[in-house]
Amino acid sequence: MLFNLFTRRNINQGVEEWKNIKDAVLLDVRTKEEYADYHINGSLNIPLDRLDTISGSIPDKTTHIFVHCLSGGRSAGAAAYLKKIGYNRVYDIGGISSYKGETV
Repeated sequence: MLFNLFTRRNINQGVEEWKNIKDAVLLDVRTKEEYADYHINGSLNIPLDRLDTISGSIPDKTTHIFVHCLSGGRSAGAAAYLKKIGYNRVYDIGGISSYKGETV
């Protein structure tokens, strides 16, 4: 696990993993305005400053959650917070600015 601290996050790989796990959630923690500009189809937007409301959208703490933001800073904080409150399958996949796929 310690080695994961030095592994570069890859949103492209993370999105592929998300697509292959039944009932997994792709969580975008950018602001509502950023999300409205463009986002990955199928993602759930809960801005970082509203993350305390996540249990209303994702009540099962064993759900696989792939967290991203714009560049990776907010997603790291969000992933740490989610783990702290008991979600145990949380993956910080970095920033959408590195995403190579289509957005809507």
